[in-house]
Amino acid sequence: MPPKGERRKQQIIDTAKKMFLEKGFQSTHIGQVCEELDIARGTVYQYFSNKKEILYAILDTVAESIDDNFDLDDLKDFLHEKPENDVIIEFIDKRIASCLTVFSEEPIVIKLIFREIPGTDDEVVEKVSDFLGRIIATLSKEISTLCDAGIFKKEISPGITASMLIGSIMMIVYQYTITNKNYLDKKVTTTIAKHYLHGVYLNNGD
Repeated sequence: MPPKGERRKQQIIDTAKKMFLEKGFQSTHIGQVCEELDIARGTVYQYFSNKKEILYAILDTVAESIDDNFDLDDLKDFLHEKPENDVIIEFIDKRIASCLTVFSEEPIVIKLIFREIPGTDDEVVEKVSDFLGRIIATLSKEISTLCDAGIFKKEISPGITASMLIGSIMMIVYQYTITNKNYLDKKVTTTIAKHYLHGVYLNNGD
């Protein structure tokens, strides 16, 4: 897609997203997005068939960012260096911080997960479930790799462990947003990393 087309597509997503948050999903209509951007309906339909596709595009973008942040090749290259305990914690800390950053840039995703966007139907709920399944699968692969490398205990379940990590990240973003606290603070990300590692780490040191 040409750069101009990408910019227009992003404008549509950003405008619709703002309306979803302010008005709710059901009360937001394509016509309102067009009016806000001063464009014809046909322009929106060049990129999206309906408003659900706009919502799904946001979820897909976040899932792709999580995939990038938890790149398996980067992890394998890191493990090849046989890092020490403190270096492993710092590495995991950075990956968790990057995950928190992704969610901080798209607060609508957290609201969708906690069903705080009025007017979403069963199809949207299913799509959100698929989204969660995708990022849990991404984390599961990372955890499996760490188990194979002897970093994590062999007997843990990658799927359950990934769900626990994602669940804790979601709840921290949700709670800290409500109370206007900074969940990107180094103390927060390091604490998550340490709890995550020391619960599954083969050598339970400090």
